[in-house]
Amino acid sequence: MAKKPAQRSEIPPGTLDLLVLQAVTSGSLHGYAIARRIKDRSSGELLVEEGSLYPALHRLVHLKQLTAEWGTSENNRRARFYRITAVGKKRLQADASAWRKVSAAVTTVLDGRGPALELRGMAWIS
Repeated sequence: MAKKPAQRSEIPPGTLDLLVLQAVTSGSLHGYAIARRIKDRSSGELLVEEGSLYPALHRLVHLKQLTAEWGTSENNRRARFYRITAVGKKRLQADASAWRKVSAAVTTVLDGRGPALELRGMAWIS
């Protein structure tokens, strides 16, 4: 019997820009390398499809959070390389902070932890 492939996690809506910006913090990369870096850093859990990646890259360039220039990839192909800008670094910092807060809060709720506040006979998570 054939082994069923493991199901990978989908990238939550609104987080692709955050992942792309983080991927290019250490230097310029072309699109395929960005997707590969996200996959590698997530131990293969997060896969970025071309149909999502390239529109995100174009949007980030338009927003001046990335710059793009043509170059030659490691396998001698012409490729567009993306680099984070000061505007992109600022957004990355703000979005990463917000993501950490939200994900910690969701984890707290899912784990059933956190202080409960009694208010009119109802338990509220604070």
